[in-house]
This record gives sequence, structure tokens and C-alpha cells, in this order.
Amino acid sequence: MPRPLWAGAISFGLVTIPVKVVSATEDHDVHFHRVHLADMGRVRTRKVCELDDQVVSQDEIGKGYEIAKDQTVPVTDEELEQMPLPTAKAIEIAAFTDADSIDPVRISDSYYLAADGQVAAKPYALLRKALERSSKVAVAKFAWHGRERLGLLRVREGAIVLHSMKWPDEVRSPESLAPREVEVGEDEIAQALQLADRMTIEDLSGFRDEYRQALEGIIAAKAEGKPLPAPA
Repeated sequence: MPRPLWAGAISFGLVTIPVKVVSATEDHDVHFHRVHLADMGRVRTRKVCELDDQVVSQDEIGKGYEIAKDQTVPVTDEELEQMPLPTAKAIEIAAFTDADSIDPVRISDSYYLAADGQVAAKPYALLRKALERSSKVAVAKFAWHGRERLGLLRVREGAIVLHSMKWPDEVRSPESLAPREVEVGEDEIAQALQLADRMTIEDLSGFRDEYRQALEGIIAAKAEGKPLPAPA
């Protein structure tokens, strides 16, 4: 199992389910370093205080919030951890809703919830069965990375998945982006539907990141001193 990112519990009425949170996705992107082209030395970012122009070590860096020009209030990690939030160490289920009622644009990162120990097995299975048989998703609140978040719980291949979601006021309205009303003929609509039918597939597993594959080919060629692959 991947390394847990967070440990807490799902709060479901009178039921408490100890869980560990692990990422549901992996990053396969090719990451570059910034280098000095003259000698390929790594270029590092220094953390410098703008007042005294001194390099600051990590243990000298904290959080601060600017409440006015030239006035910043320090906030410590201990103060954030002691905030009176019921979601500080819990994923608190607040409601259930139909999955179709959730706008996909609000869904952000995804995580698997693993039952934390044998004591969690039965209540975990209970919540999973409730979600499966009701065909609904659970809306929950949880605190993570210094803020309270909105989450969505659903079942995927026997595991409970937590999707972090945007709050309603974090989603911009697309109203100003939509084109003005134009006339579209019924024949044109029918042709578009026929094309959609011909392009319809059931399985998306065949898609590949061709950009990453091409980039890895360039890196491999340069590492071996070979000519770069010719573009198609």
C-alpha cells in the first residue's frame, strides 16, 4: 500500500471508522531540473528575507497573514492544530445525495480510504454497503493542509474513495463565456449525434500519454549520444 498521507476517522452518525488516506493517482510526468547551461550544475532557489537580505533556514520560517500594509500577524502550526473544528481529525459525513447532482467541475484530487486496523473492518464495510445499495454519494467535511475542505465519498472496486471538492463560491460562473445564441439546423445536430455515436467507446484504458513517451525518447537518445527521433 502507498505511504499514508493522513490518518483519522470517518464520522458517520454514531459510527466511527478509523481510516488512512492514500493517494488514488500517480504522477508519471517527466520533471526537469533547472541547471546552469555552462556546466550543468543545479540551480537552487534560496530563501531570503526581504528586510535584511539574509538567507533563512527552514526552522526560521513560519506562517504569517498580512492584515494591512506593513502589518503581518504570525500564525503558528500549533495554533492551527488547536482550532475548535470537529473535522480536525475526522471526515465528517454531513449528507447523502445523488451522484448526478454533483457538478464534475467541483471535483479535485482523489484519495483511497483504507480501513485502519481490524476494528475498522466492520464499520467500513457497513458504510460501503450503504453507499452501494443506495446508489448515492456522501458529502463530507474534513480539515487538511491548513484548511477545511468539502469532500465526496463513493465506492470504487470495493474501496471507499474520497474526492476533495471545491466550495460553491470557488467555482466561477461560465455565463460570460458562452457564445451568443446562434441558429443550428436539425440536420447539423443529427450529423453531430451520428459522429458521437461512431466515436463512442466503453473502455478508456487504451489512452496513452504520447507527449511523455516522445519526451522520454528524446531524453534516452541524448543520454546515449544518438540522433534525436525524427518528428512524424
